[in-house]
Amino acid sequence: MTYQEIMENARKNMGGFCNACKECNGVVCKTKIPGPGAKGTGEVFQRNYAKLQEIKINLDTIFEDEPVDTSVELFGKKFRYPVFAAPIGAMKLHYGEMHDDITYNVELVAGCKDAGIAAFTGDGINPQVYGGALQSIKAAGGIGVPTIKPWDVELVKEKIRQAEEADAMAVATDIDASGLALLKNVPTPVSPKSVAELREITQSTKLPVIVKGIMTVRGALKALEAGAYGIVISNHGGRVLDQTPATVEVLPAIAQAVGGRMKIFIDGGIRTGLDVFKVLALGADAVLIGRPYVTAVYGGGAEGAVVYTQKVGIELAETMAMTGANKLSDINKEMLYL
Repeated sequence: MTYQEIMENARKNMGGFCNACKECNGVVCKTKIPGPGAKGTGEVFQRNYAKLQEIKINLDTIFEDEPVDTSVELFGKKFRYPVFAAPIGAMKLHYGEMHDDITYNVELVAGCKDAGIAAFTGDGINPQVYGGALQSIKAAGGIGVPTIKPWDVELVKEKIRQAEEADAMAVATDIDASGLALLKNVPTPVSPKSVAELREITQSTKLPVIVKGIMTVRGALKALEAGAYGIVISNHGGRVLDQTPATVEVLPAIAQAVGGRMKIFIDGGIRTGLDVFKVLALGADAVLIGRPYVTAVYGGGAEGAVVYTQKVGIELAETMAMTGANKLSDINKEMLYL
């Protein structure tokens, strides 16, 4: 199956929810919710993408010729690329009837593992969503990161225990989901978390805990104080707050503040291996990619996830070969034209 075939299939299978645009930049879907759009003006989704495209890459092919190594070590494991699938939920509501959250995660987790990376999975009001994700991760030998909504602390800790039983390699909590209106009026509503509450969560497990939804240096320092293994710089794809900066705009300052002391992941508008290269050069350790993996799974199932991952990986390797980076640690800000 080719990437073009996957895209063509996805356009048929998404039923008008998402157009599987050749350029996934938020222009066509803009404020389409239900659907893949962003909140309010829809500007944030577009800004995430546009600000990445403004950054250019310096060509330099005078260097020692060695094989390019795109691998990265995280969570005590080695991955083929510094790329992970981001957690996305409410599939039928936002992307069409072909998949619910459980069947989507079955394909995504398996495909990501086959591609040599891992998927972050989502959570929801229905406990079967999280439970189904854990089943997929367990079937993949623990290669996956279940992401837990910011429910009350005791429920988060219980879900972490379930992740431990499923042999998950790490857990995450998307604290920015505390702004999701549809989760405010449920029996156990989501809510912001204090440093003390986050510390209670991180200290309740030996698993690495990643805090997703960090957009400021202050927020990163709070997560570090709470004992997080890492953070995901993320504005939730523009779906929780309008008028935020792009994730790549806040990355350099956050990396300067906490880089080397905790792992830094980033999402938001990352589509190609060139985009991955850019954010690594600005201080990220790895990336999360969301909407394109939905397109890949709706267009080709687990195989679609493999094909898309390989596409991004090849683009990253080719970019490294044209900039003098033989391994990920060679990538630096001097390789960018800012």
